[in-house]
Amino acid sequence: MSPRDNERLEYLGDAVLQLITAEYLFKLRPGAEEGEMTQVRSAMVNTNTLAALAEDLDLGDFLFLGKGIARGGGRNLKSLLANAFEAVLGAIFLDAGYDAAYHYYLGRFQALPEPVQDENHKGRLQQVVQERFGQTPYYDSAGARGGRHREYTAVVYAGPDPLGTGHGTSKQSAEQEAARQALLELDRRDAAARKSAGQGRRGRRQRAPQEALEERVEPGAAVPAAPQPPVEGEPAKKTRRRRKAGTPGPEVPPVPEPEPTMAIEAALEPAPSPPRPRRRRKPAPEPAAEQPLELLP
Repeated sequence: MSPRDNERLEYLGDAVLQLITAEYLFKLRPGAEEGEMTQVRSAMVNTNTLAALAEDLDLGDFLFLGKGIARGGGRNLKSLLANAFEAVLGAIFLDAGYDAAYHYYLGRFQALPEPVQDENHKGRLQQVVQERFGQTPYYDSAGARGGRHREYTAVVYAGPDPLGTGHGTSKQSAEQEAARQALLELDRRDAAARKSAGQGRRGRRQRAPQEALEERVEPGAAVPAAPQPPVEGEPAKKTRRRRKAGTPGPEVPPVPEPEPTMAIEAALEPAPSPPRPRRRRKPAPEPAAEQPLELLP
């Protein structure tokens, strides 16, 4: 054990605590789903619960703290008390084994006067991510800053993209803050999706009456006749296109008909009729020769 801190025992006690609560809920609720058991387990091992267990043991009086943090109320700091209880549980596991640690924790937890109220952001986020994405979120500790006061940074992922980032004086508090930021981000996405969907529905409702008015055709309405070509020598009349009701638009001038060329006029003229054959006149018959009159005796 380090002479300066109990971080190694805290690390071991945290792992033992996760195993104890997982086994306990697995046997207690055989029909519960993974998300439900995870949410209950998070409530059993959150900082407030562990701090309450440490206060029952008066662990704050046995902490070796610096003068500054001791004067600032560090012995009553929940994060320090929760870490101290995890170190005690790790020490019990090393000294007496898993069964002793199992019954010790559950006996202390069940002796609490009332359930500790805590905003379990990690449990809520896990349930939401499992329902929406079908996977479990995971946390990555981005590092701890050195100096007088240590600060941890945690990033929560659901797939390759990060959902939220949190900072805290402990790893647990940083993960809780990251989960809270991730829930806020998911709520913003849901609000934006609902807003865009509502605007789309309103736009469709506004376009529907106008489209129905445009498509409506009154019975017995006259069909406009096709435009006739202009007669030569008369100016072309401007035709107006009939506009549909409710859709005003600029008038489109008619396209002038092109003047026929000489080739077109020649093609339009009727073909000349073939000449009639001339009938030859028959020569007039020559007059018969006069015969002399014979005198009868």
